[in-house]
Amino acid sequence: MRLADLAPRYDLIVVGGGITGAGIFREAARAGVSVLLVEARDFASGTSSWSSKLVHGGLRYLQTGEWRLTAESVRERQRLLREAPDLVERLDFLLPFYRGGKPSRGLVRLGLWLYDRFASDATARSVSLNAPSARQIVPSLSARDLVGALQYQDARTDDCRLVWRLIEQGQRDGGTAVHYVKAEQLLQAQGRVAGVALRDAETGETRELGAGVVINATGVWASQLSGQGAAAPRLRPLRGSHLVFPQARLPLPCAVSFFHPRDRRPVFAYPWQGATLLGTTDLDHGDDLWNPRMTRVEADYLVEALDGLMPALGLRVDEALSSFAGVRSVVDDGSGKPSAASRESAQWVAPGFIGITGGKLTTFRVTARQVLSEVAKQLPALSLTADHAPLFDQRRDESPALAPTSAQVVARAGEQIRHLDDLLLRRSRTGLVLPDFGEALIEPALAACRARLGWDEARCQHEAARYRRHTREQHRVPHTD
Repeated sequence: MRLADLAPRYDLIVVGGGITGAGIFREAARAGVSVLLVEARDFASGTSSWSSKLVHGGLRYLQTGEWRLTAESVRERQRLLREAPDLVERLDFLLPFYRGGKPSRGLVRLGLWLYDRFASDATARSVSLNAPSARQIVPSLSARDLVGALQYQDARTDDCRLVWRLIEQGQRDGGTAVHYVKAEQLLQAQGRVAGVALRDAETGETRELGAGVVINATGVWASQLSGQGAAAPRLRPLRGSHLVFPQARLPLPCAVSFFHPRDRRPVFAYPWQGATLLGTTDLDHGDDLWNPRMTRVEADYLVEALDGLMPALGLRVDEALSSFAGVRSVVDDGSGKPSAASRESAQWVAPGFIGITGGKLTTFRVTARQVLSEVAKQLPALSLTADHAPLFDQRRDESPALAPTSAQVVARAGEQIRHLDDLLLRRSRTGLVLPDFGEALIEPALAACRARLGWDEARCQHEAARYRRHTREQHRVPHTD
């Protein structure tokens, strides 16, 4: 959709097409107001592409006393499991314990007891296992000093597909969503925010649109939107990096959560999209928010942790298929260690404007409703549906969870695909989980784009070169730095 095709004014304009913006867009579209969602690049191309893919309660938040956040997260996890089983699926976790290790098994068992109570679901119950039972489930666990394990449940998702489902649902309910459109500045009139100046990132076309209320849901870019009328909270961008291994080199029947032998930070590995995901780090990140990359230090840190748990595998960094890093929008609360910083969201408000940042993937629905409750004070026509209303209708995503063909994806997404990386890294995740970033699929993918999107030969060559350059720069496995 071109800028010229948009209405001159909307009741609500949401800036930012990640999980937070998509959640707000979905809820607003069925709340009786006209709503537009704008995203500067591809939907879910920022933080929401590169999360740990976990829909979880945040067991570690109990350690920092964030009881409310844990309880809320567990409840939202259970709701997503019920309402979107094709997007969010249960994932069994095994947490092994070794003699002399910390935290103690008893302390974690107490935390899991609370975790289970928050879930209010008899099927989500943690259990204790002895050492032989733990190794029967995951034979690669080191037997030396292993005293047992705890088994519990959380969930996994494809974060990009979750964002896209929310956007598609919002569009079905009358909302309008555009990507590769940058909100350059908020417009002011009579002492309030009154609209947005937009620029098409590819054609350079510009247009100004009016709005009853504008929402800044740009995450780590929250302070960069000009003309907000109220200061965004100080953020502490934290980088979380991951390695993707062939399943044959890191075969796991379930997720394994464990503590790094050096600093006792929680680390995990689990099967995802036909490969195995190993993560995550939690480090202060610099200024380049659009191009976070895993460093060799981070890669070594993760493999060191796994080698301490499963030394017989002899896993090496250079055996990974790919890497990815995302920058979390964490509100700076003065915590010393990055992992101790709260994952609570934060709002800031001005006439005609509301900003939202921070928060968790799992609790996007709660965040969206909190924001829209604030919007309703300025936009009385907005009427939120009941809290128990289903998040999605009964229609399911036609795409299978694991790598549909390029032709299927292009046929379904149509004009929503602007670049080859939209297709191979986000509409499907083949570029992350296949050798050489899915090199063997580039030509079939381009053939589908020729047929469905009308790309000519010059465009195809440009897109192939762009994709290869992007994956080498952003998703290579770090060898030296």
